[in-house]
Amino acid sequence: MRSGAENEPEPAEEAPAPLTERGARTRERLVSAAREVFEERGFLDTRVAHIARHAKVAYGSFYTYFPSKEAVFLEVADRLFTEMTGLDLVPPAGPSPAARIQRANRSYYRAYLRNAKMMAIVEQVATFNDEFQELRRRHRAASVGRTAKAIERWQREGLVAADLDPEMTARALAAMVDHSLYLWLVQGEGTPETERLLDTLDTLNIRALGLPPAP
Repeated sequence: MRSGAENEPEPAEEAPAPLTERGARTRERLVSAAREVFEERGFLDTRVAHIARHAKVAYGSFYTYFPSKEAVFLEVADRLFTEMTGLDLVPPAGPSPAARIQRANRSYYRAYLRNAKMMAIVEQVATFNDEFQELRRRHRAASVGRTAKAIERWQREGLVAADLDPEMTARALAAMVDHSLYLWLVQGEGTPETERLLDTLDTLNIRALGLPPAP
């Protein structure tokens, strides 16, 4: 056990001062510039100087808002994940559970298409950055949790078999959709038959859950 002053708690870090309106605009410009540079160069080849130059701010000004390239990347990724996983993959309203799944899959596809370049960078960084992996895990867990709750609701209504594990089922179905869209939109395996892919993903989701097809 340590004794004396070493036992005293370390002082808490002071919260950063609120940004001025001008500072907030500069920070937003840096975030937008960072995303564009990451998409163009990839994470590993991007430098703070590239981001600052693209945002048209002085190199040293970058560090007023972010301590590192990694920090601004986490900001970009957090916003991306909020858009991607913030979608309710099983909307509460709709003519039928199957129709809700169809609508959700198409909404997710459109979001993935808008963000395909950044999703490619996401896969790159996920292989080596622990902090990023944790951020990604939190967002994914929130999305999976919402889908699991929908499955539980359908189980109570007798629409989905009671012996399916809601969380594991939600994870497996999300992984199927995610990886299919990754191969389609990032790896370039897509063809003009996008609607055929989406129809197939819908069918696999609906049949896996044992739901009646959409009317």
